[in-house]
Amino acid sequence: MHILWTILAGLAAGFIAKALYPGKENMGWIVTTLLGIAGSFTATYVGQWLHFYKAGERAGFIGAIVGALILLFVYGLIKKTAK
Repeated sequence: MHILWTILAGLAAGFIAKALYPGKENMGWIVTTLLGIAGSFTATYVGQWLHFYKAGERAGFIGAIVGALILLFVYGLIKKTAK
């Protein structure tokens, strides 16, 4: 059941991050879900590295959105340099 909630939270975080990020990314809902889940992992590990979170503590929903925004920014940089 925990995995299902993680997927649903990732989906919501990914959609919110895509709505907040300026620009147009052509991503389907599966990639958006993966973006939100990866954003949560990014926020957790970067937060632990910066000592915002203790070891074993996870980033919350807002942290997942921030992590997804960071990943969208990096994706935009990679996409821009590939052209």
